[in-house]
Amino acid sequence: MANPFYDALALLIPLVLAIVFHEVAHGWTARLLGDPTAAEMNRLSLNPLRHVDPVGTVILPGFLALVKAPVFGWAKPVPVNQWRLRNPRFGMMLVAAAGPGMNLVMALVSVVLLGLLLQPYADAEPVGLARFAMDNLVNFLKINVFLALFNLLPIPPFDGSHILEGLLPDGAARAYASLRQYGFLLVIGLIVVLPSLIPGFDPVGAIIDKPFAWVMEQYLGLLKSIVGA
Repeated sequence: MANPFYDALALLIPLVLAIVFHEVAHGWTARLLGDPTAAEMNRLSLNPLRHVDPVGTVILPGFLALVKAPVFGWAKPVPVNQWRLRNPRFGMMLVAAAGPGMNLVMALVSVVLLGLLLQPYADAEPVGLARFAMDNLVNFLKINVFLALFNLLPIPPFDGSHILEGLLPDGAARAYASLRQYGFLLVIGLIVVLPSLIPGFDPVGAIIDKPFAWVMEQYLGLLKSIVGA
């Protein structure tokens, strides 16, 4: 029988960890590139309480999961001052890319841990704490891959928008950056409102689904090699 509390816990724990590592990666990279703002504000911490946004990290993802909608969320953004970076334009692109990059690294970590966990269970299903750990690691893998690809979308305020902005000529970059003030509305409209109003309308899924499947295939191939070793 399905256990909603178990399912929620197995989803929220990996979601919070994935988001925290994502945000801290931005701050770590910014510090390496000359901007100590996050360190000065004591945000270079893996303590989830410093990063969790009650709505964006817990309530909204939980609600979306319950209604079977695409699950996404956010943490309190780690503060980055682009103009304190040694190279503001290029540095901001690297800072933005660091979050999705960290998610892909965390996905790799989850595969390795999952493979080691499953090695003794070649002929049986894990039970008890081992089952709970397996479910968390599977979700951690999927969430990290999804967050990496989702945040690379060139929609303000996602990381992909900062990368694209850095590639544009100055005038176009300023015009594009002006869309950031409408970013939250754009995201909600594209992901929640329009798909609920227009059957089959899923622009994010159309962009992400195939890359997600391909990346997952690579990680699962590695998992099989670890379990079978």
